[in-house]
Amino acid sequence: MSYRTDRARVTGLGSAKAGTGHFWEQRVSAIAMMILTPLFIFPFASSLGGTFEGVQATYSQPFNAIIALAFIITVFLHLFQGLQVVIEDYVHSRMGTVLIISARLFCSLGALTGVFAILKIAFSA
Repeated sequence: MSYRTDRARVTGLGSAKAGTGHFWEQRVSAIAMMILTPLFIFPFASSLGGTFEGVQATYSQPFNAIIALAFIITVFLHLFQGLQVVIEDYVHSRMGTVLIISARLFCSLGALTGVFAILKIAFSA
């Protein structure tokens, strides 16, 4: 018989002590992507197929550059969170740790590459 309340059992967060926080982080990043995607797509689509000078003109505006940076960071954060959940659920060996580290490195490298590209375009004008 347990004397713990329902709330106490939920705030225990399970054996890993991080499940609920991870769940909410993934939902918040999904909501952020829902907001950022249209704000990113419209300037991106307008400069798609144009000259490099046109792309520079688009992303030299601070609003467009900040939205692009936020979008890229959020996408790779959400990607890592999803990969981590899949790996933790389906890989039950030491290879899971290697895959999670590899996924983190891949997502970090992708995010840094995107951030560098946007900053280079934004500040080269």
